[in-house]
Amino acid sequence: MKRGLDLFLAVVGLPLAAPVVLICMLAIRLTSPGPMILRQTRIGRDEEPFTCLKLRTMHVETRVAPSHETPASAVTPIGRWLRRLKLDELPQLWNIIRGEMSFVGPRPCLPSQVELIQARRERGLYALRPGITGVAQVAGIDMSDPKRLAEADAAYLERVSILEDLRLILATLIGAGRGDRVRH
Repeated sequence: MKRGLDLFLAVVGLPLAAPVVLICMLAIRLTSPGPMILRQTRIGRDEEPFTCLKLRTMHVETRVAPSHETPASAVTPIGRWLRRLKLDELPQLWNIIRGEMSFVGPRPCLPSQVELIQARRERGLYALRPGITGVAQVAGIDMSDPKRLAEADAAYLERVSILEDLRLILATLIGAGRGDRVRH
């Protein structure tokens, strides 16, 4: 049922989000050289790598690293705005349609985040698709504390439900949580 809801919301949401994504892409193009869409390898369900799509919010020369290890100066001016409004996540609707992600689940990590991968493996979290948002994100837990992050995600795994997903989506939309932030 979770996959059905994800698919329905993504199929309905993608055409609605398309004009916003196009405007954001134009803003990125006009203010920063480089691609408008970031394609980055992340770890997904069953520990399978997949290409996660996001609107690019950082300068092109920024090294690939978790957000908490990235200086705030790496974020472009338009990127700050996109991240604050969470618009940079909209291309992940395509990842949901492809079955690589869910609206709610553990945030997908980079292959280099071995401590987090291990902590999630120990708690059986790779049974879930990664999410655009999740319990840790809403609680403001970033990836700098892999054990705490995995514990929060494991608590979600124990109570997965449509109502919990809707609660977390709503909390994200109204601005709850500050997970995955860059360093200041």
